[in-house]
Amino acid sequence: MTPQDMRQRKIRLGDLLVQAGLISEAQLQLALQDQKRTGSKLGRTVLDLGFIDEGRLLRALSEQLQIPFVELKHYKFDNQLTQSLPEAVARRFRVIVLSRQGDGLLVGMTDPLDLFAQDEMERLLGRRVLPAVVRESELLGALDQLYRRTSEIASLAGELEGELQDSDFDLSRLGADSNTDAPVVRLLQTLFEDAVQMKASDIHIEPDEGLVRIRQRIDGVLNEQVMKEHRVASALVMRLKIMSGLDISEKRLPQDGRFNIRVKNRNLDVRVSTMPVQFGESVVMRLLDQSGAMFQLDGTGMPPAMLERFRRLLQRPHGMVLVTGPTGSGKTTTLYAGLSELNSPEKKIITVEDPVEYRLPRVNQVQVNAKIELTFARVLRAALRQDPDIVLVGEIRDQETAEIGLRAALTGHLVLSTLHTNDALTSAMRLIDMGVEPFLVATALNAVLAQRLVRRVCENCLEEHRPDPRQLAWLETLHGGSLEGRSFKRGSGCHHCHNTGYAGRVGVYELLELDEPMIAALRRGDPQGFAEAARLQPHYRPLAACALDYAIAGITSVDEVLKVCATLADDEVSA
Repeated sequence: MTPQDMRQRKIRLGDLLVQAGLISEAQLQLALQDQKRTGSKLGRTVLDLGFIDEGRLLRALSEQLQIPFVELKHYKFDNQLTQSLPEAVARRFRVIVLSRQGDGLLVGMTDPLDLFAQDEMERLLGRRVLPAVVRESELLGALDQLYRRTSEIASLAGELEGELQDSDFDLSRLGADSNTDAPVVRLLQTLFEDAVQMKASDIHIEPDEGLVRIRQRIDGVLNEQVMKEHRVASALVMRLKIMSGLDISEKRLPQDGRFNIRVKNRNLDVRVSTMPVQFGESVVMRLLDQSGAMFQLDGTGMPPAMLERFRRLLQRPHGMVLVTGPTGSGKTTTLYAGLSELNSPEKKIITVEDPVEYRLPRVNQVQVNAKIELTFARVLRAALRQDPDIVLVGEIRDQETAEIGLRAALTGHLVLSTLHTNDALTSAMRLIDMGVEPFLVATALNAVLAQRLVRRVCENCLEEHRPDPRQLAWLETLHGGSLEGRSFKRGSGCHHCHNTGYAGRVGVYELLELDEPMIAALRRGDPQGFAEAARLQPHYRPLAACALDYAIAGITSVDEVLKVCATLADDEVSA
């Protein structure tokens, strides 16, 4: 049956399924009764009732109607062509434009028998519509990925720029205006909606000469949109300052603030940082999703054997456990996941943070404030008088905080903290370099967990990859043996990963538990002896080697392994 036949006589899905022998007449009548009750489409009803599975239903539609069945999971879309159909129409009719077919357009439809939807699309597109059948779940996922709000952001920026050109317009009034229809409000709302949809961790607003850059950090990499409406930046900064409770008259000094906002049914805690630059003020917003802040160690990506060891460390009654790595390496996520497992009515937990990022029930969280001399050391001293079982110190920055934390670990408390070091080997010696007595570090420190985040290869477009000879030689040195015949993966780029080849991130870890030879080296203040003793520990595996394991398993790419190697000391990479 051709699309022309479909137009000549209206085909009903139920009759088609019965004729094809996929469901019985009795099942059709049951489905029709249920459809009246729920208001769902018949296709969804027969699936929900379990009369037929989705794959079989769609293949039957394809065969009976003589139209293609397109798997969207691996489909490479033409973004410009897809967005020729308005998003509201695409979502209303559950359709997506796939490709050009002669003088017509191939359109994926979850209900190819919907002739009204076809007529409406032909009217809007001005071209003949050739239906194809697609899975509803894949179509909805593709719509979320493809219909980004970049054009809407540009349009609202142009509208706001037009208002700002009026010389009588008061910028401060614009910032304080509570009218939700004001362009600046709608522009900010659209920016946040796009960031949530793209799972961005940060939004950067950067004024430049004659333009403004909006950048989002997605999976650790910045994505840029440039707008020529340069006046928009000052209006956005003004509004954000008011929302954050900052001084709108102060433009010469950096300021920090935060506010809460609800976007797409998600509660976002937004940390705002402003900084004066050459052409105005730069703003960076860190987005913390409080709605999904359920931290679990199982979700960190830590290898099972290492995870078991780390859990045992967290169950010890006293001692210090350090989590190290550069900014943005996931240290906070790991610590919160650990606290979530330890959090129980029988244990008193106090955290000292700068700032408090996520709210945890039953946990006493304190934010330091340098303006009133509420420092890490001062709060930590007070916390130890509050009868805690577990103390989390957001970051060890100085000798005083390090000494108080280590002494607390010696006197019956489990202390968790972070340190900015490259790897586990250098962390213990860094404490000694801060001025802490070697015997104190050797006695109180139980273990160090070093970590990085690497991007996952997109499963929808992954393909075989052969490293070049130089890369292979480097990897074989790291592996300590031949990698000939090993298979590596990389992503070619698709709509699921926004043509980056990556989707999401996973943690790479190195866990170092202190044993007697390492403790003896620490007491002597011998960094070389400590490193040699650590490498002899049977469970120790360097970060770079762990990253290579992920590449061999096809989880990440060779390029991501080399990035990890580039951030580490030469002696660790060659270990």
